[in-house]
Amino acid sequence: MATKTPTAPKTRRAPKRLWLEAAATHPAPAGTSPLTLTGTAEITAIAAGAGGTEGEKALPRFKMLAYTGGAMRVAGWRHPVVLDLAGLSVPSQNRPIRFAHDPAAGVGHTDAIKVEGGQLVATGVISRDTATAREVVASSRNGFPWQASVGASVEEFEFIRESQKAIVNGQEFAGPVNVVRKATLGEISFVDLGADGRTSASIAAQQGGGGSGSPSGGDADPAPGAGAAALRAEALAETSRIAAVRKICAGTHLDIEAQAIRDGWDATRTELEVLRASRPKAPSIHAPDTSITGEVLEAACFQSAKLEGLDKVCSAQALEVASKRFQSGLGLQELLIEAAIANGYTGRTFRDSRRVLEAAFGRGIEAGMTIIDVGGILSNVANKFLLEGFFSVERVWRSICAVRNVSDFKTVTSYRLVGKDQYEQVAPGGELKHGTLGEETYSNKADTYGLMLAIDRRDIINDDLGAITTVPRKLGRGSGLKINDVFWTAFMNNAAFFAVGNKNFISGADTALGIDGLTKGEVTFMDLVDSDGKPTGVMPSILLVPTALSAVGTQLYKSVEMRDTTANTKFPVANPHQGKFRIEVSRYLSNALYTGNSAKAWYLLADPSDLPVIEMAFLNGQEAPTIETSDADFSQLGVRMRGYHDFGVALQDPRGGVKSKGEV
Repeated sequence: MATKTPTAPKTRRAPKRLWLEAAATHPAPAGTSPLTLTGTAEITAIAAGAGGTEGEKALPRFKMLAYTGGAMRVAGWRHPVVLDLAGLSVPSQNRPIRFAHDPAAGVGHTDAIKVEGGQLVATGVISRDTATAREVVASSRNGFPWQASVGASVEEFEFIRESQKAIVNGQEFAGPVNVVRKATLGEISFVDLGADGRTSASIAAQQGGGGSGSPSGGDADPAPGAGAAALRAEALAETSRIAAVRKICAGTHLDIEAQAIRDGWDATRTELEVLRASRPKAPSIHAPDTSITGEVLEAACFQSAKLEGLDKVCSAQALEVASKRFQSGLGLQELLIEAAIANGYTGRTFRDSRRVLEAAFGRGIEAGMTIIDVGGILSNVANKFLLEGFFSVERVWRSICAVRNVSDFKTVTSYRLVGKDQYEQVAPGGELKHGTLGEETYSNKADTYGLMLAIDRRDIINDDLGAITTVPRKLGRGSGLKINDVFWTAFMNNAAFFAVGNKNFISGADTALGIDGLTKGEVTFMDLVDSDGKPTGVMPSILLVPTALSAVGTQLYKSVEMRDTTANTKFPVANPHQGKFRIEVSRYLSNALYTGNSAKAWYLLADPSDLPVIEMAFLNGQEAPTIETSDADFSQLGVRMRGYHDFGVALQDPRGGVKSKGEV
C-alpha cells in the first residue's frame, strides 16, 4: 500500500517495453557506488552415462530468483524503477527462457512462476537444443554464477516524488522512484554480469548410485559398466515418460503437462487428470491476483467513491488489499472485468461488453459456481448512496407520525381502548374488573412504490464509477420525495378530520400565530375529551408550521420574552410558551399543489407515541427503500438499478392535535 502526500501525481500509462533486470539498488553513502543485488539462478542436471551422447541426457531443471522486489537501475529511466508484483500479469506458467533477452538465443521455458514473500520465483527446464542452452548448462556446472533478468511490458507506472515514500512488495522506498503498477511478463533471461558478484549457481550431477556431484564443481565421472547402463536406461525411460505425457495432453492442457513432467506422473495418472479437467466445471480464475474477492472489490468501490467511515463497513484486511491493488482508483469497467474474469471470462478487455456483463453477473454459469457476485457488490455499494439520497430530503413527517410494522399488504385495523379504560378500585378478594374494547377503529395499508434507472453503455465505456453513486442517490432521493408526497397529501386533506365538530379546529383573527393565538390553540387542545367526556390526559408537544411562520414559531419556542412596540407601546413581557412546544417546519404545508395548503395555518400536536394524528405503515418495519442491481435485458446494454419502498399512510385520532386557521 503506497503512502504519499495529497500532491502525488496520478498513475501514468507507459506503452513501452523495458528490460527490468532483477537488481535491488539502495542509496549508498556519498562517494561510493550503489549497492546492486541481483537475482539468482540455480540449475540441476542429470549427467550422461559413459559413452552416452548429449541427446541421452534428461532435461536439466533450473530454479531462479527472477526478481527480488527491490529498486532497479533501468536504461532509459532517470530514476530507479520498482516493479509492483501485485500488478504483474503472468499470461501463462510457460514463459520463454532466453540468454540476455535475445530471441535467437533460446535456453528453455518455465513451468511455474510464483510470487513468494515479495519476490518473483520461477522454475522450469532447459528445453531448447541450442548452443546457448548447452553453454548455460556447462557454465553452471563449472560454477559460473548466472543471474536473472525479467522482460516485461510496462502498462502503468507512478512516479514517487522526493520526500515521499511508497511501500511496494513489502518494502519501503523513498522517492524519487518510479513504481510500475501494471506490467505483463514476457520472458526471463539468464544474464552473465552482476554488479556485486554475490549471486551463485550450482549444478548437481546425479549418478546411478543416487549420489551427487559437488555443488560448486563439474560432473563426477559416471560409474562404469552396469551403473552407466542403468543411468542410460533411466534417462531413456524419463524421455519416454515425458513424450507420453505430452501426447496425452495434446497441447491443450499445458498446466497439467507441466505438473506431470515436474512431479514425475506416469501416463495413467496424467490421463486421469486430463479426463477430470475435461469434465464440466466452474471456469478457471484468470485474475493474476487471487487475493481479489468480492469484499475487496466492494472496499475498492467505497474507496474510489470516497465514502466516509469505511472502517465501519469494510474489514481492515479488505481495505488494505483494495488500497494496494487499486491505488489509482477502481473504474466501473475494471470492476466488471475483475468479476467477469473470476467467473470464467477469458478476455482482458471490454470490447465484448455483453459477454463481460454476462460473466460478471453470472449468467450462463452453473448454479453455485459463481465466484464473485457483482450484482451483490453493486447493490451493497449503491445502498450506501441510496440512503444518502433518501435522507437528503425533508423528513418532518418522521417527527409527527407514529410508525407501524406490517407483514403484508392487507388493510390492518387498530382498536383503541375506550369506555371502561380507567383503573377501578380492587374489591376485597383481589378480583379485577374487565375493561371494554370500544368501537373506535383506525386502519392503514402498505403499498409498493418504486422506480428503475439504468447505467447505460456510455457510462460503462467512459469507465465512470460515479454512475454507481449518482444513480442510487437519485433513487434514494426519489423514495424520500415520494414518501413526503404521499404523507402530506394525506395529512393536508384534513377538512373532515380537523373540524369544528371534532372540537380540534379554531379560526378567527385571534388564531394567528403569536402568544395569544398559541395560547388559544393550547387551551383548545387541553379541553379535548375522550368518548366518555373526560379529559384525554394527553399534552401537546409539537408546533407544526409552514415556512412563512418559521421565524415566529422559533421565537415562541426559544425567546424568554416578546416585545411589542406598536401604537399602544407595550413593553417587554415574558413569553409563557418558551421551551414548551418543539418547532417543526415543513415546506409542504404552503405548497399550492397540495389540497388544504396554507401559509398561515398551523398545528399543535401531541407526541405521536402518546396519541398520533397520523400513522406510517412499513412492510416488515423497513423504513428505508431497497435497491437491487442486475444487468440489463437483451434490448438494453448496461446495468439496471431498481429501488422500491413498501409503505402506507393514514390519519388516525383527531384528538391528537388542533389545527388553527391563523386567519378569519
